[in-house]
Amino acid sequence: MDWLTIVFLLILALLILYEIHIRLLPSNQASKQYPGPRRLPILGNALKLLFNDQVSTFKLPRSWAQQYKDSYRLVIRGGLIVNAIRARETEALLSSSKLIDKSLIYTYLHPFMGVGLLNSTGQKWFHRRKILTAAFHFNILPKFLVTFQEECDKVLMKLDADVKGGRTTTLQSLAARFTLNTICETAMGVKLDSMSMADEYRAKIQEMVKLLLMRVMNPWLVEDFTYRLLGFKAQLMKLLEPIHAFTRSIIKQRRELFHANVKNLEDFSEENIYMNTNQRYALLDTLLASEAKDQIDEEGIREEVDTFMFEGHDTTASAITFTFLVIANHQEAQQKLIEELDTMIAERGAPNDPLSIHDYGQLKYMDRLLKECLRLYPPVPFISRAILEDAWLGDRFIPKESMANVHIFDLHRDPEQFPDPERFDPDRFLPANVEKRNPYAYVPFSAGPRNCIGQRYAMLELKAILSAVLREFRVLPVTKREDVVFVADMVLRSRDPIVVKFERRQASAAAV
Repeated sequence: MDWLTIVFLLILALLILYEIHIRLLPSNQASKQYPGPRRLPILGNALKLLFNDQVSTFKLPRSWAQQYKDSYRLVIRGGLIVNAIRARETEALLSSSKLIDKSLIYTYLHPFMGVGLLNSTGQKWFHRRKILTAAFHFNILPKFLVTFQEECDKVLMKLDADVKGGRTTTLQSLAARFTLNTICETAMGVKLDSMSMADEYRAKIQEMVKLLLMRVMNPWLVEDFTYRLLGFKAQLMKLLEPIHAFTRSIIKQRRELFHANVKNLEDFSEENIYMNTNQRYALLDTLLASEAKDQIDEEGIREEVDTFMFEGHDTTASAITFTFLVIANHQEAQQKLIEELDTMIAERGAPNDPLSIHDYGQLKYMDRLLKECLRLYPPVPFISRAILEDAWLGDRFIPKESMANVHIFDLHRDPEQFPDPERFDPDRFLPANVEKRNPYAYVPFSAGPRNCIGQRYAMLELKAILSAVLREFRVLPVTKREDVVFVADMVLRSRDPIVVKFERRQASAAAV
């Protein structure tokens, strides 16, 4: 027997032993409770995830959801990954006060935003959540609304120019500029358009997101060694230098202004800060007050500001993009929105005054329509948790050291909860219909202890831009809903630009 044969037999024996080891793991036993694609020896389902582009990576989970019609499993190198697409498993996962740790995927965001509210856990997460909850209190929203409405005016100027020039409008770029401007001012107190580096900052944020996504999409980049060796780590850090420098410079400026205006920290509250000055409240002010009380340090502030920037602009831009796509393709729904808006404005008796929080609260049909748009097009289509202790998802066991994903895109298309799920129907969110559903069947802002802290902020921003545009314009379809091709990303995106055409409403209607 030659040495090559010996080496071959030794490797074969080791592989057999490894496969036996995998089959004896608790994860392998637990995987039998769930449907899923056939797993190969050693590799499990790893080959299914390799060599896909962004389009096929998005389509693959959709095909499994259609095939199994139940939450399903994948097995990678012996590790169990449960993919929840039904409310039973989603409720067990998201409602848990223990299963709050984010999975490996979120560590890719650490170079950009550190370990802040989005991806921290344990006592640090609880502490940060407690600090920031007050910053998103309902009483703070009117302060943000002024900024939203000012940025809406800039959008209207852009649309007016498009209409006069006979041009169509690409929604992604329009929405991204709007939301990045609003989050910059409401989070940091800075008007981004007034700064010389505004366009550079926007561009670098977009490049950074592309680099992070590339790592998620390519399993061979998971290991830090490979990521560094191929030069991607250096590219990322080069991009992050000016982004972090910008954030730190704003924090420094705002800190000086904060301490010049707030003399007694014990009297600090988001409701009355700067009430005697012209300076607007920003989310950063809450963090600066906590810093002065030794509850957070300078790097912690930077982590949370960068988290605001990431979570607060890309996700809402996605929601705006798909909302306008929907109303362009459903003219009857758009007409109902216009009629509701016109009626509310006429009844309030002040047609030229800016809308208030109360006014937006009267727009019940708009509220239902936005919820239906978020059902069909959830801005964050996927969330992931690390299972660090033995747990049960519904009546099925999941061992520690597993991973659990919630595919919100598929969850929102459960035909038992949402009959004819691809049909657009805002009446799904009439109170009587909502009461019939499991509350965890609809989670565009996640749910449970780690739900989105800024969901009221996001909904108000959506109502502000939708109301502002529909007071003056109609939206006509160019891109059809059925023609949208989605790509895998951190937020819901289409492969191609989503285009609509705006036209002026009749003068009589616009004046109501």
